[in-house]
Amino acid sequence: METRIEKIKQQLQAQGYKLTPQREATVRVLLENEEDHLSAEDVFMLVKEIAPEIGLATVYRTLELLTELHVVEKMNFGDGVARYDLRGDNSKHHHHHLICVQCGSVDEIMEDWLLPLEHRLEQEYHFTVLDHRLDFQGICHRCNEKNKKS
Repeated sequence: METRIEKIKQQLQAQGYKLTPQREATVRVLLENEEDHLSAEDVFMLVKEIAPEIGLATVYRTLELLTELHVVEKMNFGDGVARYDLRGDNSKHHHHHLICVQCGSVDEIMEDWLLPLEHRLEQEYHFTVLDHRLDFQGICHRCNEKNKKS
């Protein structure tokens, strides 16, 4: 975790920002809960446990800054709630999601299956893709199993 925090600190410094204690607490919460796609309110409640003096506005500003700097990805899975997800160290693009419309679970696809499409877009349309995100909505394997048993 310390290595990733140091890398994020360097990303901030490269853009003229500091990793303040409040920002570091927010980053730590995101790292500790990387699988959970936390909302700003979720992040705030967890940050309050380690930094009781922090305010909700500070957490919102930190999340927006981290989004602008491409440290985190701000996502909406169709439920009207913005969620935040750390970008991977080694990926050019953000990973993709399988969103269950029955239970609301979100599973991740870590592989980037869209690179061949990006190359084709560049060749055929002279379009340079800077980023992409793909979300599939459907019924997850857990709900499919439950539905079979019913």
